[in-house]
Amino acid sequence: MLRDHYTTTVVPKLKERLNKTNIFALPKLEKVVLNVGVGKHSKDENYITAVEKTLEAITGQKPVRTKARLSISNFKLREGMVVGVKVTLRGKRMYDFVEKLLRVTFPRVRDFRGISAKGFDRQGNFTIGFKEQIAFPEISPEDADTIHGLEVVVVTTAKNEEEAQVLLEELEFPFVKKK
Repeated sequence: MLRDHYTTTVVPKLKERLNKTNIFALPKLEKVVLNVGVGKHSKDENYITAVEKTLEAITGQKPVRTKARLSISNFKLREGMVVGVKVTLRGKRMYDFVEKLLRVTFPRVRDFRGISAKGFDRQGNFTIGFKEQIAFPEISPEDADTIHGLEVVVVTTAKNEEEAQVLLEELEFPFVKKK
C-alpha cells in the first residue's frame, strides 16, 4: 500500500520539488534497520533472548546478534562479545513496517508531538529512537518482562539531508513543524 502510494503520489511530487525529470534520480527507501544495543546486559543471555523475541515479534524476521570487533578494557568489552541485536528489512516487509510505524506506532507513543528533523545524517539516512518497545502493537505491556529501547534507521538513496527530508515528508512522516 505504501509502495503504491510512493509510485502514484510521491514520485510526481518529488519530481516537482526536487526539479528532476529522471525517476531513477529520485530518492527512495532502500532499507530499514532496527537495532538494540544490549550494553551492560551483554553477559545476560535471558535479556539478549528477550530482545531477540521482541525484534522478531515486531518485524516478523529473525534478528542477528552483533558482536564486538575489538577488545576495549575500559568498557569491559572483549572481542566477540554480543553488543547488540539487529534486523534489516527490505522490499515489501520494509514498506509494510514503515506504514505500520507511521499509522500505528507513532500514535501509540505517549506525549507524541512529532519527530525531530535532527535525526538525518549527511548521507540522507534518518534515525528514530524509541525509549521503550511497548509502543509497537505486537508487544503488550503486560507480557513485556524487560523494557528496552530500540533504534530505527531509515536508509534512503538520497544524496543529502535535504533530499531525504523531502522524501520522508512526502511519505507523510510526522515531523515537528518549525516555528
